[in-house]
Amino acid sequence: MAIVSSLSTKHLLGIKYITTEDIETIFQTANNFKEVLNRPVKKVPSLRDVTIANLFFENSTRTKMSFELAEKRLSADVINFSASSSSVKKGETLLDTVNNILSMKVDMIVMRHPAPGSAYYLSEHIDASIINAGDGTHEHPTQALLDAYSIQEKVGNIKGKKIVIVGDIKHSRVALSNIMCLNKLGAKVAVCGPPTLIPKNIETLGVKVFYQVKEALEWCDVANVLRIQLERQDIKYIPSLREYARYFGINKQLLESLSKKIVIMHPGPINRGVELSSDVADSDQSIILEQVENGVAVRMAILYLLAGNVSN
Repeated sequence: MAIVSSLSTKHLLGIKYITTEDIETIFQTANNFKEVLNRPVKKVPSLRDVTIANLFFENSTRTKMSFELAEKRLSADVINFSASSSSVKKGETLLDTVNNILSMKVDMIVMRHPAPGSAYYLSEHIDASIINAGDGTHEHPTQALLDAYSIQEKVGNIKGKKIVIVGDIKHSRVALSNIMCLNKLGAKVAVCGPPTLIPKNIETLGVKVFYQVKEALEWCDVANVLRIQLERQDIKYIPSLREYARYFGINKQLLESLSKKIVIMHPGPINRGVELSSDVADSDQSIILEQVENGVAVRMAILYLLAGNVSN
């Protein structure tokens, strides 16, 4: 079988814009890079002549570190940009900021921005490849890809597996990207949370809805647990975090009451004692640390494959 060295698209703007074949190509490439990451020398010269700018207009720790490490493992030249210390604070537009960076001969841009659709907007105005590292409450495609990759690594073929996303579905870009990615791979997807945190008509995305966490966990093979995103909530959607933890938090006692053993995931950061207790987060059912490790390999794969389009 011929080795695929690029994707069907020049950008990674969202899961909706890539094909199932693209996802499978990313996973196969990530397998190769995961082997690289387990070697004594964890660096390859794959992107030696490529310059990548990380533009983060929102605070980020895990995603930014994961991308930067992936870029350096591939030997790319890396520029880090923080909006808090830039001319954006002086009123410079997004397009002007990016064009100034591109004038320094940048090939690829990894961008996180609070405005939904910002990555798509940028892709229509500049020539460099864009990777969406999160745009508002819209999408977070690389998180969805690393989550699906981690599920496949743990339980095998995703097709037909039952996966529930628990938590603040309404404000989560991770939830939307996961739903689209898992649907493309043939999984049975459900969401679970308080009615105030479940978007209206979400069933139109092909998902089942639960309002009782135990019922959802009995149904699923894998639970991907999300935090309550208070920073994106303009009004109170739940009485308190304590109340949420009481009715939707997952603890060891709840897991042990189920009729089967399920896999627990979380994209981070974890609010311990709210959505997950520590004895669940650190248990043998949790693959949270595997998600972090796989994030570097999957992002290496995406950067490498998009760079194939840059050079074509």
